Amino acid sequence: MNLLWLEKFGFLLDVSFALALGILLFSRVKEPRTLWLLRGYLFLVSLAWVVQRFTKLPITSKLVDALVLACSLSLAILWQGELRRLMELLGTGRLAVLLGNTQKEFQANTSTATQLSEAAGRLSQKRRGALIVLDMGSDLRPEDFLYSGIPIDATFSTELLLNLFASETPLHDGAVLIKGNRIISAGVILPLSRQSISRYGTRHLAALGITERFDRCICVVVSEETGTLSLANQGRLERPITSSRLLDLLKEFMSSSTGTVISKTPKDNNSKSNSLSYNLDETSSKIDPDLPQEKK
Repeated sequence: MNLLWLEKFGFLLDVSFALALGILLFSRVKEPRTLWLLRGYLFLVSLAWVVQRFTKLPITSKLVDALVLACSLSLAILWQGELRRLMELLGTGRLAVLLGNTQKEFQANTSTATQLSEAAGRLSQKRRGALIVLDMGSDLRPEDFLYSGIPIDATFSTELLLNLFASETPLHDGAVLIKGNRIISAGVILPLSRQSISRYGTRHLAALGITERFDRCICVVVSEETGTLSLANQGRLERPITSSRLLDLLKEFMSSSTGTVISKTPKDNNSKSNSLSYNLDETSSKIDPDLPQEKK
């Protein structure tokens, strides 16, 4: 009797852990195509478990196991970046980030968004190159960068950000890391994107690279030659945008539970200004140092 009870308890515990893991995976996956792949994979795993436990079909069981193994290898190749990030979080013990819990230190407010968009707009007008990383819950650490930069740890302000990106300062070439309402460090060197995008330069590839690896951070890029504003999030880049459009995106990101703010179609009240900015960028991109020169 006790053995039967222990067997049932173990079965319920096994199913409970599996359901909890499945719910965690589904809650962290936001992209529809990735969600479909995950559903199909979990269906195959469940089918293999049912065949092994409740049927006596050795050949079918071997075939299903081989199919699950092949799909596992395929997903490991497709999701190598996500799996690497998962192992990094488990290895460093950052379970709060893994569970998607945003700590209070990362909770930026509307004032931060306003000051950041204002600073980006002024940098754009003055055509000062800039790279700004806003950590919204990824808990970025020095080991996540190629070079962690110079510690600042100061309250964020428009004036301080403008001074950090002044052309005569030694920190203007790197990125500035912002967490919540504080500037953590400056002169940070970011990892470049693994995407083979030849039309982007180093700043944009760095913005794509950091947002590919960390889904709860965004990166603002200001072109040095044209003053074009860009926003990167989850390995995607929206450019060109205006400072008002940037403010809308920042507010949307802060209020969104998914953290996805990149969209191809701008809002109606900004579509005219974005179109004008796009035309200006089209005419001046040939001399933009952040973009590769066209071959004659």
